[in-house]
Amino acid sequence: MVSEEYCEVRLIRRPAGRVEVDDFVVVTNPLPVPAAGEVLVRNTWQSVDPALRMRLDERTPRGYLPPIPVGGVLGGLAIGEVVESRASGFVPGDIVQHVHGYREFAAVPADGETLGGAGALTKLDVSVAPIRHFLGPLGSAGLTAYAALVRIAELRNSDTVWVSAAAGAVGGLAVQIARLRGNRVIGTAGSPEKAAHVRDVLGAYAAFDYHDVDLVAVLDDLVPDGVDVYIDNVGGAHLEAALNVLRPHGRVALVGAVAAYDGIPPQGPANLFQAVARSLTLKGFRVGDHVDLVEQMRTEVAAHIANGGLHVDETIYRGINSAPQAIVAMLRGETLGKTLVEL
Repeated sequence: MVSEEYCEVRLIRRPAGRVEVDDFVVVTNPLPVPAAGEVLVRNTWQSVDPALRMRLDERTPRGYLPPIPVGGVLGGLAIGEVVESRASGFVPGDIVQHVHGYREFAAVPADGETLGGAGALTKLDVSVAPIRHFLGPLGSAGLTAYAALVRIAELRNSDTVWVSAAAGAVGGLAVQIARLRGNRVIGTAGSPEKAAHVRDVLGAYAAFDYHDVDLVAVLDDLVPDGVDVYIDNVGGAHLEAALNVLRPHGRVALVGAVAAYDGIPPQGPANLFQAVARSLTLKGFRVGDHVDLVEQMRTEVAAHIANGGLHVDETIYRGINSAPQAIVAMLRGETLGKTLVEL
């Protein structure tokens, strides 16, 4: 029996600095009716991602997704079950992924909007893994880590790899994928406990809390021969340090810049000339440009999960009313691995 009402999360004010729970409200609406070419989906799992923070401001970076209007429903990747279909190729009972998250039900066009090329309405084969993994290691987080290493950084077996935000959804997977491919991996994280987890559970060669340390000095001590690949989830001081410790012809995959997401003024590297002096490659990317790697990534990552070689970290919140709390906790570094809301 499908309810006649559903709840969704809306933005009610733009954050003044750091995001607060009171910047959002959960409201109740009549159940949407799918139009021709749409399916009605009961959402079951919501992905909570750092990039949402940029869309809460009045302006977003040029070339990025548009801001969420005040009063508008939040957007993000979600997984759910089709309960009614008016679109060819979808039937009730199908498990699908789409971008109309932060609501319990959604009328989703079969040929509609995506998030930078990712997140089109897609049926999932959930016989191979738990459903929620398609938002984490087998979904956008896994694809981001995989593309950053394999395609953007052109990972080689002999590389020493530094991963920032190494206890996060993308960073934790990048650490493990690189390790499983035989690489020496260094991780930085936001607390001593997270650093210990990256080292002892995720298997990094070394890991440390980046607070109150000289990043370059610590890295020079850990890997005096330098770093070949830097997976940059942070930007700011981390990227500046990377430019000083990368070997000649080192490669940087620019994944994100969480250091400047949550109301913190952005800081660019003051030593950018090091990219010239050392013949470095810095390359940014959006995961939607690399969806051709999905099946290759899922085959490799799913096999590692099945044989116990890859550990899956998740922080799960329950119920749509917990979504604002999940967003705030994730942005403040209080979660481990992939942050999810079970709706």
